[in-house]
Amino acid sequence: MVNIVKQALAEDLKPSGDITTQLIKNNKKIRVKIIANQTCVIGGLNFAKEIFKYSDKKIKFILKAKDGNKVKKGKVVAIVYGKAKAILKSERVSLNFLSLISGVATLTKKYVDKISGKSCKICCTRKTYPNLRLIQKYGVKLGGGYNHRFNLSDEILIKDNHIAIDGDIKKLVKRAIKNKKGKKITVEVDSLYQLKKIIGLKFDRVLFDNMNLRNLKLGVKIAKKYYETEASGNINLKNVKKVASSGVNRISVGALTHSAPSIDLKIEF
Repeated sequence: MVNIVKQALAEDLKPSGDITTQLIKNNKKIRVKIIANQTCVIGGLNFAKEIFKYSDKKIKFILKAKDGNKVKKGKVVAIVYGKAKAILKSERVSLNFLSLISGVATLTKKYVDKISGKSCKICCTRKTYPNLRLIQKYGVKLGGGYNHRFNLSDEILIKDNHIAIDGDIKKLVKRAIKNKKGKKITVEVDSLYQLKKIIGLKFDRVLFDNMNLRNLKLGVKIAKKYYETEASGNINLKNVKKVASSGVNRISVGALTHSAPSIDLKIEF
């Protein structure tokens, strides 16, 4: 977290610092409130605290909510006491973190609530903003979702492009099994024909990509005895419940990170 905070502040302050705030002569102590301007799942308060503390160790950051809480519009989520200049130079960066993480958490919670009662997990993907994957995946967890692999080293995930280039799905999966070195293996299929070619091979998860509901249900029925099952591709809030009804164990949704609207928060002096 510290490195991310340092990078974010450096982006805002280099090379000459906050040249506007430097004009203020009276660096008095002030009290400000951080307020949610819309109902949301709040996230990123620990990042906001770190930003203010990095600017001035003597700043007091008092939590009025916890990460993962659902808060209503107008809720004060934190109070900050400290020197005016330190607060002024930190306010925008802290709100940026809060807006982004809360946005991901809030959207994830909507998906989780849509499939309430189903024994199915909502997962994120690697479709994250460059260098912000850590905080976006943190937001997913706050919203009740689960993290897919963090990077390309976490597990073997054989996708359509791998299959198209290699040319033989069965041989590719066998090669993965031979070279897995303790890593889990997921195989993406886009047809029942592909599934039947690899059924029975010893890997961990089948990822059904862009399958219609009828074929998805058939695929889950065939695969569930052997593998964990997952669905992905063009999944949204309107159809996620139907996808969950197929019996899949997991649903991966890229929109949780690449399309989550930012949450509107403000600092009130």
